[in-house]
Amino acid sequence: MSQKKKGKNMKRKNMRSSGIAGKISQKIGIGLCAIQMLASCAFIIALFMLNMLPFKYMGLIGMGLILFLVIALSTQLLSKKKGIGGKVFSVIISIVLIFGSYYVFKTTGTVKSISGGDTKVTEMVVAVKESDPAETLQDAAGYTFGVQYAMQGDDVRAAVDDINQQLGAQITTTEYTGVGEQARALHNGEVQAIVYNNAYSGMLQEALGEDTENFKVIYTYKITTKVENQAAQVEVKDESFTVYISGIDVYGAIETNSRSDVNILAVVNPVSHQILLVTTPRDYYVEIPGISGGQRDKLTHAGIYGVDASMATLEQLYDTDIDFYARVNFTSLVEMVDALGGVDVISEQAFTTSEDTGLVMNVVQGENHFNGQQALAFARERQNVDGGDFQRGKDQQAVITAMIKKAISPAILTGANGLLNSVSGNVDTNMSQEQIQELIKSQLADGAAWNIKSLAAEGTGDEQYCYSMPDTLLYVTQPNEASVASIKQAIDAVEQGEVFSDSEVAQ
Repeated sequence: MSQKKKGKNMKRKNMRSSGIAGKISQKIGIGLCAIQMLASCAFIIALFMLNMLPFKYMGLIGMGLILFLVIALSTQLLSKKKGIGGKVFSVIISIVLIFGSYYVFKTTGTVKSISGGDTKVTEMVVAVKESDPAETLQDAAGYTFGVQYAMQGDDVRAAVDDINQQLGAQITTTEYTGVGEQARALHNGEVQAIVYNNAYSGMLQEALGEDTENFKVIYTYKITTKVENQAAQVEVKDESFTVYISGIDVYGAIETNSRSDVNILAVVNPVSHQILLVTTPRDYYVEIPGISGGQRDKLTHAGIYGVDASMATLEQLYDTDIDFYARVNFTSLVEMVDALGGVDVISEQAFTTSEDTGLVMNVVQGENHFNGQQALAFARERQNVDGGDFQRGKDQQAVITAMIKKAISPAILTGANGLLNSVSGNVDTNMSQEQIQELIKSQLADGAAWNIKSLAAEGTGDEQYCYSMPDTLLYVTQPNEASVASIKQAIDAVEQGEVFSDSEVAQ
């Protein structure tokens, strides 16, 4: 065979090989485009399930994904070469969409987990002196237990029944009129253990006064009950609504009943874009409807009986309806502020926070940039500020205002994932998933600025007996009726669509 003929045969083989390789390359490219199309579909489905983006944004995203797919396909069908660039482009887009879908689905799951809250948890405990050798309930089998049935008697009885069952025998009990007497009886050695609602722990220390000593818990019995939700039909995008923001005084499970140190009402008119923040001092001396039988107690103690008891107390005080609640603990505040990249808080006073806040720091009058721990310390301070608990309430409003401003700013785009991680397990609300989605969607749709006005209930210090501690004089705040009346008027004004000219603007 001539050299010329051999060359032609070789050329044909190369062309055939090249043609086969080209077809394989094209099939691979089309396969990658198919994966990109599936990833695009998954992303769109995830966004539909998220249900937070307005239709115009969904349309733009859909058109963008179609454009990307057309570009990727064109590089494979029209290119005479291997279309390596198109393949790389398709792979990158697919990876981005897969991770995007994951985070969108995760977001939907987080919203679902914090929404629709309808339970409250009461923790009944057995405590002994810290110096007591007993470490478990079995170690205390021969002890005399102090009990009281005047408050939450059914819960105490349920705990005692469970204790008897755990020990296989009836325990010896001595009955007292209140938790204060229980604490003193344990301190004085009249009993070796006491049974009580763990939410009373701080009050036991108050009852002992100068004789304060530490107790240790050797048994816990949890009682879960339903909280009735009457706000399921509220149209949050065009109807005024009120949210009770409760800051509980513990770290841990958010559903657990606890004293509420932060008691703020957020009255929201989504049409006028007016928000009214109303803070009520924790020591406000008020009746707890359905609980205290006409006797008065500190507002903070209402949280012991559940978030619904706190809501009913504030509803009666301000003659208004409260639709939703949002419970947050120390953990959630710290993590949410950090996820937002910190917040810029306006302080009315310059002061140094005390050790009780968990962080000693200097606060300047005017604007301060706080991280999570700093924001918490600022919001907890009441010893080193003029006005004590009244000023603390105003400072808490200042932190919430700063968080709202940051949350509706472009900064939320970079902190959204961290913010969602922070609220999961640390925030509990009875607002439904659909209501949360609709609220976010309506804000994204119009992007309007919000007007935020803050008011604080006022009063005078006093000492009184309280329903939850009937045998001990406690510091309380007697309500200033003129202040309460002014707040009632402001709530009515927001609901009627008025916009306050002295509001702070968040946009």
